[in-house]
Amino acid sequence: MGPELLADQLTYNQRVVAINTDGLTQEDSLVAAPGGGNCLNWVVGHVVATRNGLLKLLGREPIWGQERAALYRRGSDPIRADNALPLALILADYAASQETILAALRELTDDDLAAPTEVRFFKGDAETVGSALAGFVFHESYHVGQTGILRRVAGKAGAIQ
Repeated sequence: MGPELLADQLTYNQRVVAINTDGLTQEDSLVAAPGGGNCLNWVVGHVVATRNGLLKLLGREPIWGQERAALYRRGSDPIRADNALPLALILADYAASQETILAALRELTDDDLAAPTEVRFFKGDAETVGSALAGFVFHESYHVGQTGILRRVAGKAGAIQ
């Protein structure tokens, strides 16, 4: 899986998030599914927070500081109206990180992808930069798919037909 394919997948992800969040208010983004789970605000914030690790892997500066990212890490407390970041800010930071990530992917060589890394997006065997990138893209795609469901949970019509 080369950098071009990874970039394409991340571009598709961003388009899906844009479509699924179009017309949503901050309040809409805070509606969680009955019976538990995170709201759309947390899910998209989690994608941005996770991109900090991707940016580090690619030799770039994180998009969010530790305090902001901590709100959206796996296992964090549920987001509430009084501690949630504005959805518009999360989406703007998502777009800003996208530009940086795509530029970094364009610079990768086959040797870069084959290099070992300690960065893990899933627990398991030793990873290469390429396999870590593939794991990251899978993780992000999983959460991006949740945005369509959470749009409907917020009472909005599905956006992707």
